[in-house]
Amino acid sequence: MKKIIYIIILVAGFNSSGFSQLKPIADQWSNKMLKYYPNPASVSINFDFQRNYNNRFSLLIFNFMGKKVYEMKNISYKTNINLEDFYRGIYIYQLRDKNNFVLESGKFQVLR
Repeated sequence: MKKIIYIIILVAGFNSSGFSQLKPIADQWSNKMLKYYPNPASVSINFDFQRNYNNRFSLLIFNFMGKKVYEMKNISYKTNINLEDFYRGIYIYQLRDKNNFVLESGKFQVLR
């Protein structure tokens, strides 16, 4: 009897937990303005606009400690960033508009 109760609690927990909020990979990209690849990256990373492109946007990259390590203003529709000067680790990107408002952010990993 106890086993049945534990199984019911376990199944109910999975149905109401964060697992039910997982989205298919295609849905994760559908809401994003930028698509970035490859991730993890080693030599370079590409940022391509999926929608709402404006050449007055800026792209900023921060290391995991919060220090700005890269900034590009007036980015193009397809942007390639050389990672030669980046150390191994996790980086945060921010896409900002002309008023410095963050439109989107995400993270990527650099491997060496």
